[in-house]
Amino acid sequence: MPQHDMMINRRFRRFLRNRFATVSAVVLGCIVLSGLVTLPFSLGWYDYQSLDHVRTAPQWTTPMPYDEQAEHRLRDAAGGRWLTELGPSLFRMGGIMGFDSLGRSMLYRCLLGGVISLAVGLSAAIMSVTLGVLWGATAGFAGGRTDLLLMRVVDVLYGLPYILLVIILKVALDAPLRQLFDNAYAANVIILFVAIGANSWLTMARVIRGQVLSLKEQPFVEAARACGAGWFRILWRHLLPNLVGPIVVYGSLIVPQAILSEAFLSFLGIGIQRPMPTWGSLVADGLQAVNSVVNYWWLIVFPCALLSVTLLALNFIGDGLRDAFDPKGALSKS
Repeated sequence: MPQHDMMINRRFRRFLRNRFATVSAVVLGCIVLSGLVTLPFSLGWYDYQSLDHVRTAPQWTTPMPYDEQAEHRLRDAAGGRWLTELGPSLFRMGGIMGFDSLGRSMLYRCLLGGVISLAVGLSAAIMSVTLGVLWGATAGFAGGRTDLLLMRVVDVLYGLPYILLVIILKVALDAPLRQLFDNAYAANVIILFVAIGANSWLTMARVIRGQVLSLKEQPFVEAARACGAGWFRILWRHLLPNLVGPIVVYGSLIVPQAILSEAFLSFLGIGIQRPMPTWGSLVADGLQAVNSVVNYWWLIVFPCALLSVTLLALNFIGDGLRDAFDPKGALSKS
């Protein structure tokens, strides 16, 4: 067996020894698979209002003071409970997680919201790895004024407030993307991808630069230079293979950060626009339905539970990958 394949097998076995990481990978796989398999149904039904479950009371013709007994009589005459009181049930289509205030199935909205939230995290990780590795490797290997210029750009971007950067990108790109795609939802999703990815690659660039600075002084790089290898060959064939560990670990940790950022932005109302659901926007909507008078707990419990489980699973997987790619840990366990 080639040495490269043996190294991959050793890292895979070290990852499997971490029970939390293994269980988290299975849980995350189930969440992703359920979202992808049900995507045709959730796309068609996430915004469907189940009007059969709507119970509307007669409109007040003249202003009247609040009377609890009169309200109960009107509701009984109208046919029963309000829609927001229709909680989880196994006997209603799509009602296993209940319905929201507009009669939309929380099951379909949570499934589609999970796909969108995970897509945001994955796209941010891809953008962060691509930009961060290119930027950091170029700065660390070139050195001198090039390194100084590139890293000062990173420092300036670090100094910008995150929310301000998102708002600037939204104002600058909203109109051109709407004209390009002729779809406000697609333009908003792309802006969110770019906004989160534009902020998440900065740490990756710094980490990769530090790794390259330490690796380029190693004897194998000097030997490659002595053999006449160019800078691109040294970067591609000698330095990048030694950066796989940090890239995989930090890339896996960026995914939960991006999902949490999307949830925060959607909670503030500047993320994915309604009626397109995400876990963050569902939590924001559910928070408004929880009060001291009537508690519609299913509107906030299910999105929060899915978001929490996914974030925990991603963090445990990141810890498992860090242990699997850590050479010191491998030597101590061998």
